[in-house]
Amino acid sequence: MSNGSFPPEPGRRGGTLAIVLAALIPACFAGWLLWSSVGGAKDDGASGAGGTGAPTTSSTSSPPPPSSGASGVSGAPSPSGEASGDVPGEASGKTLKGKVVVIDPGHNPHNRDHPSQISRSVDIGTEEKECDTTGTATNSGYPEASFTLDVARRARTLLEARGATVRFTQDGDRPYGPCVDERAEIGNKAHADAVVSVHADGAAAGERGFHVILPKSVRGGGADTSAITVPSRHLGERLLDRFERATGSEPARYIGDGSGLDVRGDLGGLNLSTVPKVFIECGNMRDSQDAAELTDAAWRGRAARGIAQGITDFLNE
Repeated sequence: MSNGSFPPEPGRRGGTLAIVLAALIPACFAGWLLWSSVGGAKDDGASGAGGTGAPTTSSTSSPPPPSSGASGVSGAPSPSGEASGDVPGEASGKTLKGKVVVIDPGHNPHNRDHPSQISRSVDIGTEEKECDTTGTATNSGYPEASFTLDVARRARTLLEARGATVRFTQDGDRPYGPCVDERAEIGNKAHADAVVSVHADGAAAGERGFHVILPKSVRGGGADTSAITVPSRHLGERLLDRFERATGSEPARYIGDGSGLDVRGDLGGLNLSTVPKVFIECGNMRDSQDAAELTDAAWRGRAARGIAQGITDFLNE
């Protein structure tokens, strides 16, 4: 009211306000657009789908740890029946396509019912020996013949999964035998790349461990192992290594020099073989500690894996 001023007329006030608002609204809208475009209103950890606020997972995030029963944990069964990580350096993926493996399950569960047939003599080249025997057993009565069939069947499954053609000398499907000379002939006729005869020993109580029997270089009658002694030793060494690692068993100290390798020239299955062949005595059935392992299905699974991996290593040399 001072200085001689007069209040503005009402019409002029409304016009001025409209002009100011008209200038401010576009400027504010332009500022909001600029702020949104540079991400100033972004939700921390929110998904962009519908603005729900649900957390997203980065493509570089580590997966959650597996649960205690998950497949793939060391020692857990895999779909193929093998344990993952229980054999250090195991190369189970190596192919055996085109390879022929003969597994000879020692003895036959029905031999005991045919004493006269299995006791007859056969020529093993250097001498004559009985056709076959019943094998040994644990003190509780678990037969070697049952053990050898179980381990052999498990090994067959693993080898066939790797592409090998696997043949048996007997699968519990014969009335008895076959005799030791026929067992050798089965591997020869199959032109096998490797033959393994599976056994368990019947040594004195207190003697523990496993061992692999290699063919001695012999010539006589129908026996001539000169061409197979070297490759058979390689096969035996691979079996020794893999079996020890798979089962945790130690080589027997009661046989040979404790190396786990024993060379013999009195076994028809070796003497008459013309293809690489070894025996493996997986443990001593007459020792209580070894017997506890031999009668355990999980341990037999590890024994089969050791045998299968030893054969695989040999055939991929």
